[in-house]
Amino acid sequence: MDRAYPREFIFQAASLIVAAILVHAVYMFVVRPQANAVLKEQAELVLVDPGHVAERSVWIIIRDFEQESCFVLALWAFAIMGYKSTRSSQSFRLLDRDLVPVAEGTTILPEDAREYARQIESLPAPDRSSLLPRALLTGLHRFTATRSIQDVSGTAHGACEAESERMESELSMVRYIAWAIPSIGFIGTVRGIGEALGQAHKAVEGDIAGVTQSLGVAFNSTLIALLISLVLMFLLHQLQLQQERLVMDTKNYLDRHLIQRLQVSS
Repeated sequence: MDRAYPREFIFQAASLIVAAILVHAVYMFVVRPQANAVLKEQAELVLVDPGHVAERSVWIIIRDFEQESCFVLALWAFAIMGYKSTRSSQSFRLLDRDLVPVAEGTTILPEDAREYARQIESLPAPDRSSLLPRALLTGLHRFTATRSIQDVSGTAHGACEAESERMESELSMVRYIAWAIPSIGFIGTVRGIGEALGQAHKAVEGDIAGVTQSLGVAFNSTLIALLISLVLMFLLHQLQLQQERLVMDTKNYLDRHLIQRLQVSS
């Protein structure tokens, strides 16, 4: 577990850099050229027909820097959640295996616990670092030390509770991103309204093009930020449900495959 956190930190840092590069490249070569072309076309149509009503274009709605920042943060959050979901899925697969193979009708005595612990310790490192093997090892070592089934149950379930709290705390970065995205949208709103107020004198003179464009920045940034936030929060809740199910299923596995098979010799 000591090596897992640096590896995850490196993944998060690399995914942020990759997300920023990809989104900026798309904006530089696709989004902003398309938005400028739409604006130019609309300006030409207005010159021909002053009563022309411009249609809302997706390129214009997403073209500003605030929307770009929101997409970068969203891709970063998706990468983090994908990483954690993959790890949870790997842990779920271990629940289909009998990591404490005990013959039908036999039990595990304190003298046997060390041998079963060696079998779990021989698992590949990625599997051994998952929740289930760690909880099993904790319970078996406790059984060897105390020869108490009640202590084993409390210790193994306690390991699951500690893992649940750890997984919950590791989602703090995703929660921060989910908070930051609407905040960036509101920054765009403030910026757009500020620019519109700065051009109020032009509107009084009859030139409202600058005001409407600035107000478009204000509303578009908030719109995109809120839409992204809705999707992000939905996926975050799905990930939390997956992790909670993992902890509950691990507890049930411990009860069926470990606790019920323990016996203290009289």
